[in-house]
Amino acid sequence: MTTEELKALTVAKSVDARGTACPGPLLEAKKAIGTINSNDVMEILSADEGTKVDIPKWCGKQGHEYLGAVEENGYFKVYMKKK
Repeated sequence: MTTEELKALTVAKSVDARGTACPGPLLEAKKAIGTINSNDVMEILSADEGTKVDIPKWCGKQGHEYLGAVEENGYFKVYMKKK
């Protein structure tokens, strides 16, 4: 997806993990995934570079759809869709 498409997504859940280092953002995402419905989009906010690798890997293992990431000022917004 393009940056514009990602920014236009309707997000069911936003997880702010900017204050945590790896593997904190992934653990926060794992906790939050149970609170949304199938096909809902979740956004993970993280300042940790590893999140851009960890979330896509986890999505692949779990069958969720990794949608992409947008770089903001000092952090990333990572988007995924629950299977």
